[in-house]
Amino acid sequence: MSAAPPARAEAEPDAPLRIVKIRRDYNSWVARETIEDYALRYTPVRFRRWSAMRVANTAFGAASFLILEAVGATLLVRYGFANAFWAILATGLIIFLAGLPISVYAARFGVDMDLLTRGAGFGYIGSTITSLIYATFTFIFFALEAAVMAYALELALDIPPRWGYLICALVVVPLVTHGVSSINRLQAWTQPLWLAMLVLPYAAVLIADPHAFAGIAHYGGANGRGAAFSWPLFGAALTVGIALITQMGEQADYLRFMPERNERNRRTWWAAVLLGGPGWVLLGVAKMLGGALLAWLVISHMVPPARAVDPNQMYLAAYEYVFPNYGWAVAATALFVVISQLKINVTNAYAGSLAWSNFFSRLAHS
Repeated sequence: MSAAPPARAEAEPDAPLRIVKIRRDYNSWVARETIEDYALRYTPVRFRRWSAMRVANTAFGAASFLILEAVGATLLVRYGFANAFWAILATGLIIFLAGLPISVYAARFGVDMDLLTRGAGFGYIGSTITSLIYATFTFIFFALEAAVMAYALELALDIPPRWGYLICALVVVPLVTHGVSSINRLQAWTQPLWLAMLVLPYAAVLIADPHAFAGIAHYGGANGRGAAFSWPLFGAALTVGIALITQMGEQADYLRFMPERNERNRRTWWAAVLLGGPGWVLLGVAKMLGGALLAWLVISHMVPPARAVDPNQMYLAAYEYVFPNYGWAVAATALFVVISQLKINVTNAYAGSLAWSNFFSRLAHS
């Protein structure tokens, strides 16, 4: 009789999971949701504690960036008013229509652009690449907006631009270390003053000189080719403006904190989503057109077109109508620019940190 087969050896226990210190530190930081604001997952209902209008006000504050005026001025100088005007309107319409579903789904389900793109069919790799593109956008705009602020500091305080860049970064980064909680407060405190300082110079120019912008309709640009509407020039101008559509990602990063919709807050919820989502582009279109108007004002004062596209020069020319004293005009311009750029760069830094977190976590499968 053959011997029975030997009993199967008992399985050895699994080897302990080894986690290097860098990974352990990273995971501990990510676990602190009061700082990370649920960067790598959907935002739970218990964390969406702010009112709908408070979230909308924070998201709407991102429309403060002065690159909008610079884009409007650049379109005017390059392509003439006839082409710049229609390109700006078309840009606003396209961004509004494209941003509406993004805003609704971000607010309804509490997800950011990373999870939205995964759910929209981009897949794991496509979502990772999208996060990289989006993160690059936020860093580029952070640098552009910081440059505008640095030149304002140079104008008012004679601080060299290289030091101005450093100041802009050192001021902004601490404001975003505790996420949307601190950004909410900053946007709420600065919004009334910023809106007043935005409207004041336009009103002063129109009151002092009602015909200050009368000649802009016939302006054909620096080379004179855009005096009449032209499809090629319109298309070129639209290509420049439509790059701003990436701003919708930053709006979504705020709208994911929108409270749940119910029968009691349904109207307020929809109004807040429209205002804080695609609604930013309504003010954006007005600011781009305003940039074109101010650039024309600067050009009419015999300033070269290359300098007329600088937001600091635009608002300085307008604030000289508010304050006859040049020193006061410079101070008001610098204050307005600093407030505007702080409001947008806290958003750029916040959204950029989320996008980079998403990208590297997907890349490293953390």
